Amino acid sequence: MTNTLLGGLTAEEFLAEYWQKKPLLIRQAVPGFTGVASKAELFELARDADVESRYVTHNNSNWQVIRGPQKAADLKRKTQPWTVLIQGLNLFCPDGDALLHRFDFIPQARLDDLMVSYAVDGGGVGPHFDNYDVFLLQGIGQRRWQISNQDDRSLIEDAPLKILQDFRPVYDWVLEPGDMLYLPPHWAHNGIAIGECTTYSIGFRSPTTQELAQQFLIHLQDTIQLDGIYADPDLKRQAHSAEIGDLMIDRVADSLSRITWTREDVRSFLGAYLTEPKAHVYFDCPDEPLEHDDFVDASQNQGYSLDACTLLLFSGGQFFINGEAVAIADEDKAIIEQLADHRRIESLSGLSEETIALLYDWYCCGFARPSGSLMP
Repeated sequence: MTNTLLGGLTAEEFLAEYWQKKPLLIRQAVPGFTGVASKAELFELARDADVESRYVTHNNSNWQVIRGPQKAADLKRKTQPWTVLIQGLNLFCPDGDALLHRFDFIPQARLDDLMVSYAVDGGGVGPHFDNYDVFLLQGIGQRRWQISNQDDRSLIEDAPLKILQDFRPVYDWVLEPGDMLYLPPHWAHNGIAIGECTTYSIGFRSPTTQELAQQFLIHLQDTIQLDGIYADPDLKRQAHSAEIGDLMIDRVADSLSRITWTREDVRSFLGAYLTEPKAHVYFDCPDEPLEHDDFVDASQNQGYSLDACTLLLFSGGQFFINGEAVAIADEDKAIIEQLADHRRIESLSGLSEETIALLYDWYCCGFARPSGSLMP
């Protein structure tokens, strides 16, 4: 499957030669692909208040962005080019979730979401660049992609989108249904719909160093414990009572220098940070949950699957689900690793009663369920 997806390359070859290095155009990466949702289904999602969407239209150099929920009338416009972008399609469409996880040859800790762009003729979001890797998979119709590795990333001032002032493409390709384009971070690109089309974007998480540092410091404040209180038994009278003296600064600097962390602290931070659901994500608990024994029977017969919204990662024998660390018995870790990797296990066989109880709790919270009832 990966060989087809990457144009005959193995995952190892792709990572060594292209990942974060240079673009790759793959003809018929997914043969016969025309999308994972119909036009009507996409428009219904765009009108849903629980779905993150943007409506982008332009007339010459004038751009307008409307954040969802979208109006039905806007989705029928014919007077000027427009596109509607729907984020997190994998959360609402089982086939979208399956498509996203075809890219698990990249660690799931880096995987973000599946976005779809529906556009009428001439529609697009203008020439721009992203700070993250992206695979652009063509659904219905055709889209023309112009790309550039230019260093000039100056943006048009006051535009509602980050549109490049001076875009100078070096490649120009038209993608047909099933074709895919991989772009590393910072490669400028401009996608223009040729007639009605859809493009599916598989994006990856690339937090800034500043964001990681800020979130790690927030994590530390919940785990750090420094003993003692501020004391100054050798205090001397100051010439200025309102001055913060050098001795006070030195004492506080010395106290703060005791703040340290280990590699295990970073592991715990990343586990919680990378599995924390996005702000707009919520979980549906079953209205009438199965009794424990019925749940076990259903999971034995149907398998057990994570909900599309659930993030389950592990590292160094530790497991993290939806922003929380969870304890797993040693004898069960291999099976729960399979659940994290494949997002499904065939049955609960071999698991301890303690872990089965945990999986039942996840089911009651809406984090997972017997596979036969995975999504409505």
